[in-house]
This record gives sequence, structure tokens and C-alpha cells, in this order.
Amino acid sequence: MNRPPAIHFENLCVDFEGTKLFDHLSFAVSAGKCTCILGPSGCGKSTLLRLLSGNPDIPFTGSISFSPQHYRIGWMSQSDLLLPWMCLHDNVMLGARLRGEVDEKRRRKATLLLERAGLSAYEKALPATLSGGMRQRGALLRTLMEECELLLMDEPFSALDALTRLKLQDLATEMTHGRTVLLVTHDPMEALRMGDEILVFTGVPAQIKRISDLPGDIPRRPASAEMAPYYQDLLSTLMNGP
Repeated sequence: MNRPPAIHFENLCVDFEGTKLFDHLSFAVSAGKCTCILGPSGCGKSTLLRLLSGNPDIPFTGSISFSPQHYRIGWMSQSDLLLPWMCLHDNVMLGARLRGEVDEKRRRKATLLLERAGLSAYEKALPATLSGGMRQRGALLRTLMEECELLLMDEPFSALDALTRLKLQDLATEMTHGRTVLLVTHDPMEALRMGDEILVFTGVPAQIKRISDLPGDIPRRPASAEMAPYYQDLLSTLMNGP
């Protein structure tokens, strides 16, 4: 596996559908860490991920650089994009199938992931027979199977119930450790549980506040007393801006 990349944005300007989302914005994303992005709807969070994914429909000026320059990228959009003619197990293994790398080791890994996500009874089911939350879990597992150095994840847990969300957050944190992850979320507690750093976007065009002094050695439980002050500070930032 290649080293996970750091990402540097210099004077980034994006005009999208008549709205100036970014105006000479400069910031960096740390290598090998999970950076969570929060902010109100329409402030450019998802647009930033689509831009990094190579979407040609988002023109920009300024520069975006990666160090190192050789890496694999995984992308999970808000839509699950499961292939309707493939069963859930085959969808999870889609990357390996496309590369002609299907073997027993990868099959076992996909089966284990489905078990950990509570989907072992549905591995032969077609997407049309699954609930929205099940489909989203399948899309997340497909992304995690790839073991890419850079992962872009757009609200990957939004369709899940509270308990399943916590379990899948833990699974994703475990499997993406040491990789560069950009995760868009509307949930402050999710950002605190998963993020090494948090970028709060506010306003249009966006301004950014970086929050990097996150708890390292305390349990990141949703209702823990240790997390409460961080949660309140993050809520205040979201409500009042940088």
C-alpha cells in the first residue's frame, strides 16, 4: 500500500450553479488522519468531495496538490449506487471483480464484513429487496473493502438507526486507521467520535475553522462526561461561525 496523501488547497475558488462556494480558500488536510467536515447545507461540503473525486463538472481555480502523488482513492457518495443485478455480497466485492482479483481471501473478508454489519442473512439478496439503511451499509462495506489510501465519504451513516450507526462508525474507524479520510457529516457527535481533526464550514463563500485539539486518550462515547465540553464547543462554533 502506498503512503496516505496530505492534501493542500491554495486560493481555491469554486463557482457552482451561480453560487461562489469558495473564494481564495487555502487550507490543508493531514495525511493518515480522519478529517470530518461539518457545516450547513449548501456551504460546499459535498462539492469539495466531488471536486477531489475528479468530477469534471466542477470548474475551479487555484491549486490542489497531493503529497505523495501516487495513491488510490475510494469514494462513497450519498447515493448507495449498488448495482441492481448483483447480490449484496457481489456488490461489496465489486472492486475486486472489476480488477479480476476475486479469490477466497477476498470472499472471506467480504463475508466477515457483512457479518460485522449485521447483514450476513442478506448477502445473496438483490439491492431492490433491501431497506435504505441496508443498502447504505452495503455501500460502506464496498468502500472499506478497497483499502484505499484516500477515502472520501459523504454522510456515510445518515440512513442508519442510532445503534447501527455507532457500530458502523467503530468499524469504519478501525478499518481506515492510518489512511487519509475526508468525511462529511451533519452530526457533531459523529465528528467527535471519528475525527482526528474537524473542519467547520460556515457561510457562502465558505470560511473554515479547524478544530484539531480533539480528545485522544478519553473514551469517545456519545454520552460520556469527558466528551461533553468538546460537544458544546463544537455546537457553539457551528451556531456562531468561526
